[in-house]
Amino acid sequence: MNLHTSDTKKGVAENFITFLIDLSKTKDTITIALSGGSTPKIVFDELAEKYQDLDWSKFHFYWGDERCVPPTDGDSNYKMTVDHLLSKINIPLENIHRIKGENAPKEEAERYSNVLETQLAIENGVPQFDLIILGMGDDGHTASIFPHEIELWNATHWCEVATHPDSGQKRVSITGAIINNAKTVAFLVTGDSKKEKVKTIFNHEDSYLQYPASLVAPTSKDLHWFLDASAAAGVE
Repeated sequence: MNLHTSDTKKGVAENFITFLIDLSKTKDTITIALSGGSTPKIVFDELAEKYQDLDWSKFHFYWGDERCVPPTDGDSNYKMTVDHLLSKINIPLENIHRIKGENAPKEEAERYSNVLETQLAIENGVPQFDLIILGMGDDGHTASIFPHEIELWNATHWCEVATHPDSGQKRVSITGAIINNAKTVAFLVTGDSKKEKVKTIFNHEDSYLQYPASLVAPTSKDLHWFLDASAAAGVE
């Protein structure tokens, strides 16, 4: 586990961008599963503003999870990425591989599983991303695998339908086999509301394994946590 801390959320974004650019320089093409959330939004804004000249043709973007809403809906992770990054850079349309939240959830989970299986490299019998970007919720969830459905982590399908515990909203999410088979996994976690779960997971406190984020342990051992000072406050 590699820990990267910054004083502010913007510092986390800038630190991660440096990491991302350095990683991309080592590859002719790079497959990335994107995350929603406020910190990725800052990452996207910084990339759009300062890295227009990057060779975006080598980047292939996928999503780690998506709400089951149309791509024009304000809740859509895809729409957020379009608004803050994709509409502002020169990237081929065929390099964008979205989860179609407007489809029936079960059918879309099956379709996207097939997309991953046919378009990604296969390693250890599992589709492999070069990089998966993850967030963590206040409840310790990651991607859209929540504590009340933690069994989805070990699902045999590459994607499953998850249900938000409060709103009941359906989501399509990659599962643990995909996450832990990635070459590199990077968490972006910021804010005071995250510090208790970060502390519990990092310090392996009692019951930490009930939180899906604690199960992220890529076989490559290339796991990075990018935290701001608030989120990292309890880490020993």
